[in-house]
Amino acid sequence: MIETAAPTPTQIIDARGSYCPGPLMELIRAVREAEVGDVIAVWSSDRGSRTDIPKWVEKAGHRLIGVHPEDGFDQILVEKAR
Repeated sequence: MIETAAPTPTQIIDARGSYCPGPLMELIRAVREAEVGDVIAVWSSDRGSRTDIPKWVEKAGHRLIGVHPEDGFDQILVEKAR
């Protein structure tokens, strides 16, 4: 099986230490300002982001690339699709 590397983010939102709904609100603001095809990484230490952000991404019609656990936080990669 060939595993493709995660795309390089166009923008990184460092929301570590911010609590719900902070990381999601920062992502929404970034998506509004981004171009279609941009990849936004959210670094969040809030456990709720693992579920809240993917739910919003699906509802908003964008693409969730992945949720990657890092040391003490999650990196959530989102591609602006429209």
